Amino acid sequence: MKKLVFMGMVALSAFAACKSDKPDLKKEATLGDIMNSTKVSNSDLIRNPVTADAPVNPDEVPQISFTETAYDFGTINQGDTIVHVFKFKNTGNAPLVVSNARAGCGCTIPSWPKQPIAPGGEGSIRVKFNSKGKEGHIDKPVTITANTYPSTTSEVKITGEVNIPK
Repeated sequence: MKKLVFMGMVALSAFAACKSDKPDLKKEATLGDIMNSTKVSNSDLIRNPVTADAPVNPDEVPQISFTETAYDFGTINQGDTIVHVFKFKNTGNAPLVVSNARAGCGCTIPSWPKQPIAPGGEGSIRVKFNSKGKEGHIDKPVTITANTYPSTTSEVKITGEVNIPK
């Protein structure tokens, strides 16, 4: 009898462990999901006219639209520094908050506006590339995270060739 009770407890524990807190992949995203995924606090974000638990309506969230997503700097000498500004517009219907711009390595440093961009407003992502120690073909993407849906919606990149001076 003890074995039967023990087996029942093990089976019940295994069933409870299998039932996880994973989000339901079929559920609609909410504004709260968007805000949580972008790591923007409520105090930093001018809230959309949607409640945090309402399904996301694409017409009611910010949208980021770049005038260009790639910049080819041509050919430079090793050690040169390139700076390029990628301009964008908030084409959505709510304030846009860029929470991060991330490059793959320390040679590429992005900077972004910290204040919300109103619907119809414009902003820019400044990307600085230092070619010290680099050579050959360069392809440096920068991933933009904002309170859009989905939160990681854009990628800009700089490309070109780095020559070793003779």
